[in-house]
Amino acid sequence: MGRLDGKVAVITGAGGGIGREHARLFARQGAKVVVNDPGSDRDGSGGSGAADDVVQEIVTAGGEAIACKVAVGSEVSAAEIMQVAVEEFGQLDVLVNNAGILRDRTILKMTSEEWDDVIRVHLSGTFCCLQAAARIMAEQGSGGRIINTSSTSGLLGNFGQANYGAAKAGVYGLTRVAAIELSKHAITVNAIAPMAMTRMLESLPGIDPETASRTLAPERISPLVAFLATDEAAGISGVTFGVEGNELFVYRMLTSHGVTRHDPSPWSLEEIEAAVTEIIDW
Repeated sequence: MGRLDGKVAVITGAGGGIGREHARLFARQGAKVVVNDPGSDRDGSGGSGAADDVVQEIVTAGGEAIACKVAVGSEVSAAEIMQVAVEEFGQLDVLVNNAGILRDRTILKMTSEEWDDVIRVHLSGTFCCLQAAARIMAEQGSGGRIINTSSTSGLLGNFGQANYGAAKAGVYGLTRVAAIELSKHAITVNAIAPMAMTRMLESLPGIDPETASRTLAPERISPLVAFLATDEAAGISGVTFGVEGNELFVYRMLTSHGVTRHDPSPWSLEEIEAAVTEIIDW
């Protein structure tokens, strides 16, 4: 028996990399999987039969899956993707928001199109799919699991990725809010910030592909995602997990101790200048 027997999962961006490993592991654990991926290149252009290939892998191994090549990024497309699960398998229990593209450029050189394209796929795509899935899950009345994908580029920052980083920071905030709002429907919402050797990571400077492919293989990410999809993870929500190789940890928004001014008048600029080191000191 698998840990996900009887579950139906939609996994976006599942035609390759981390998403492919998610889909394969979910199927091995007994889930019926909608493999969503238009087969785009890293920058979001083009299309291929990547989703069909993953479905064939799953079916050959004895699992159940169907391909869906609709691109995320709009309310209409999100509803269409989720409906595939309901029409094909009769229900929807799990959504993994994994789809993404890159349009790396420094801020002074980035075009509005490069900004908009990345925000549309990563942030709007995550929201629209989350909303569409949550509506179905709430109507079903049996709860559900939603796992989003954030990134260190948004949580910590990374050169040349203002669009991607802003979107992934937004995913963190969306996860927190959705976890609060959807708790009454027994729907948990969590996120991962993975570090894995994929075609997206390959583009970053300073990466040694040979070493990274061993220590940061995509299949090291999927077990946590699969666990968060199980019934046993019902008490975990609103958490963003870091996954780097075999290291698992949690990202949290923290505040410093800061400085409290007890004088009733507002701070002066001079007083802030004198106290700023203590204010930012942890």
